[in-house]
Amino acid sequence: MTRIRKIREILSALFMIALAALIIYSPSEGYYLIIVLLAVIFLMRGVSTLIYYITMARYMVGGRMILFSGIIMLDLGILTGTLTDVPHYYILLYLFAIHAFSGLVEILRAREAAGYGGSWKFKVFQGLTDILVATLCIINIRNMNAAAVIYAAGMIYSAVLRIMSVFRRTKFIYIQ
Repeated sequence: MTRIRKIREILSALFMIALAALIIYSPSEGYYLIIVLLAVIFLMRGVSTLIYYITMARYMVGGRMILFSGIIMLDLGILTGTLTDVPHYYILLYLFAIHAFSGLVEILRAREAAGYGGSWKFKVFQGLTDILVATLCIINIRNMNAAAVIYAAGMIYSAVLRIMSVFRRTKFIYIQ
């Protein structure tokens, strides 16, 4: 990882911690901040993935999957942006689905990494934590403020993981 990318990761992690602190400080307004944040993240990810497809990935093997991924992310961003007037139960179910899916994907990636003999324990821990956040969202579905605080705690956890990944050593494989 280059120095510029390390600095960018640390700054984005600190920004995530600041947003999480804002959500914890004011959970009722934090609900709308969560919606806007998710919408912006999905829209940015979708647009950047589509730009990547247009510039490079259309010539790659599996480039269509990148196109479909970009379209789905863009659609999720638009859908999330329209959920401001929907009752908070639906948003919490939406957050549950996002965290449960990402936790399941991380656990499956860890299983695949273990099959190849790679490092898998950290990925399992990430996946289980995502599933725990999803479960806590479902348990506290009636209390919007508690769910906002739980989501903020998940953001802080994700920011700490980003900072840890910056300082983690990476393995280089040299082929001679």
